[in-house]
Amino acid sequence: MQESIAVAIDGPAAAGKSTVAKKVAGYFNYLYIDTGAMYRAFAWYAVQNGVDPASEKETRELLPSFAMDFQRKGKAQRVFVGQEDVTEAIRTKEMGLYASAVAVHPPVRHHLVALQREMAAQRAVVMDGRDIGTNVLPNADVKIFLVASPEERAERRWKEYQSKGQDADLALLLEDIRKRDKQDMERKVAPLKKASDAIEVDTTAMPLDDVVARIVQVVKQKVAS
Repeated sequence: MQESIAVAIDGPAAAGKSTVAKKVAGYFNYLYIDTGAMYRAFAWYAVQNGVDPASEKETRELLPSFAMDFQRKGKAQRVFVGQEDVTEAIRTKEMGLYASAVAVHPPVRHHLVALQREMAAQRAVVMDGRDIGTNVLPNADVKIFLVASPEERAERRWKEYQSKGQDADLALLLEDIRKRDKQDMERKVAPLKKASDAIEVDTTAMPLDDVVARIVQVVKQKVAS
């Protein structure tokens, strides 16, 4: 396997990016970089420090003290801010909205993108997010754009919260999904869009294993070429 290969997986909220990226990374033993978790982690850090996620000035001033990392614990990958494991804490509905809020600030995006590129330069990676193939890693070896209907994505998010024992209203989740789509696509800095050379995969009615198999096939073809 190519040591420096980069696989970029983009798509809207709840399209299955993280789940698919983890499995693809595990298959090849590549480093999985969850960029969404990075924005969630920074949003969590902002809230913990009494900073308004919607304030560009306040979040910019917080960036120099922000430190995070991904660590393997057995077969699981954990997210740390400093020495604190925030893997579960950053996966609430509120943190999802706060993450979208901090992501629109250019200083935050520039800081985290630099960190993402630094991670990707060190070894083979699978990275997922909103703008990996278009902005973060425009020269990625493989680019995938996952899509699914808003209704399907809302139901997935609802099931995720239910499995964690968290209350959630399906109609509100659908509203949040549409709101995040609009915000992500219309933001001035690195908006959500499909890279011209990305392969689109519609996961709406596609079993997870089939999605993973499709991407694994694409990566194998690239490595062999």
